[in-house]
This record gives sequence, structure tokens and C-alpha cells, in this order.
Amino acid sequence: MPIPEFVLALRSKVGTSPLWLSGVSAVVLDSEDRVLLTRRRDNGQWAVVSGILEPGEEPGPAAVREIGEETGIEAELVRLTSVDVTEQITYPNGDVAQYLDITFLARHSAGNAHVADDENLAVEWFDLDALPEDLSATSKLRIEKALSESGQAWFRT
Repeated sequence: MPIPEFVLALRSKVGTSPLWLSGVSAVVLDSEDRVLLTRRRDNGQWAVVSGILEPGEEPGPAAVREIGEETGIEAELVRLTSVDVTEQITYPNGDVAQYLDITFLARHSAGNAHVADDENLAVEWFDLDALPEDLSATSKLRIEKALSESGQAWFRT
């Protein structure tokens, strides 16, 4: 489901006004160290797997859930890689949101990647040195942080 029920309920009260939401992203690698990307239906760009946390949902399980819902694969979380605040986003329908994004590095453990929801147009594995030109800027940054040499989680201080 593209827009969670609780967000629809909020939108019925606040319209398109800005919402502050919690989200998760996952940089998923396979055994060949290729990264899994989805081509988003809302903007046509390639991106890492991401989604909104349900009320009370823990970030780790939410990331695993989103990976399965969007790509049909199973993955295991390796570590937390970054905590960021996104720029304000205006969606094609006029809704405005800003996210606290919690990103994880994950490893593919089972299943064949495919479009498994109505949020995405395509799902593909990419070599890290051959990422698509229309990869979203936020996804490029999430991949860089997830694969940094330090292995430390990134956050602003």
C-alpha cells in the first residue's frame, strides 16, 4: 500500500500540510556486492528500498518488512548506517512531508528480486560501479554512508 492508513487519516484532517514522519531505508547487497534498487512510480527515479514506519513499529523490523513488500526477497540486517533528516518533499498529489530516515545495510538471504508492490515500476541489482544515472540524490548518499570504510553509523552532531 503506497500510503499507510494512519497517514491517510492524518491527511483527512490536515490536508496537504507538512507532516513529520519516521521512515526507514535499506541498502541491500547480494553475494556479489551488487545493490538492490527500485524504480519509484511517484518520481520515476531509482532508489534504495524505503518506507514509512507504522505507529509503534521498530525500525529494524520495518526495514525488513519494506524489503519484502517492495522486492519480494528476504534480507538480514547487518547494521545501522545512518540517521538523517530529509529535505521537505512535495509529492505529485500536493502532500508535503519531511522524514527522519533511519538507514540500514542489509544482505540478501533468499528469494528472487521482483516488483512486489504498486509503488515501484522495476527492481534490479546494480554493480556499485555502474549505478544508474537517475539514482535519487538521497539514495546515492545513503549508499555512500552504508558502504563507508569506517563502518560507523553516520549522524549529525
